[in-house]
Amino acid sequence: MLRLIRTATLAALRSDLDAARRDRDDARTDAATANDSAIRAEDVAQTQLRQLAQAHADRLRAEREAARAEGELTALRAQSLLDTEDRAALRALLRTARKARADRVYVLFRLGELHSIHASHDAAEAAAEEQGAPRDGWTTLPPGAALPPAHQVPWRVQSLPLHVD
Repeated sequence: MLRLIRTATLAALRSDLDAARRDRDDARTDAATANDSAIRAEDVAQTQLRQLAQAHADRLRAEREAARAEGELTALRAQSLLDTEDRAALRALLRTARKARADRVYVLFRLGELHSIHASHDAAEAAAEEQGAPRDGWTTLPPGAALPPAHQVPWRVQSLPLHVD
């Protein structure tokens, strides 16, 4: 079977075919551009997620360090107050010793830490008893006997020589 097509119709079909090919090529270019844009957007999103995770980790680390520093600051403040109290007690003792011209002082320790300083052994024992030490709990070690570790002794009075210039 033969079909006759006019030249004008053939030219119109070829023109439509060329337009369809151009539309197809434009669509392929648009698709490739969209695909590239989607890949770039995904890469940017992944980078931002990594940066967000790192920022979150940094924030947590900073919060832990700040909490640790705050704890250290609190401990240092408490220690500073204790040191100030100790210095004041020592100054008061030295003033008392200078007035009395004593050659010894009696230092009261509680669990190995300085509690107070006194001009006499009896005054040191009385101060410990005021803080709850048992009245009959005082013992004397024989000369040359080894002392138990300081942190194991609830209350200890120790005589120390005093050198006043």
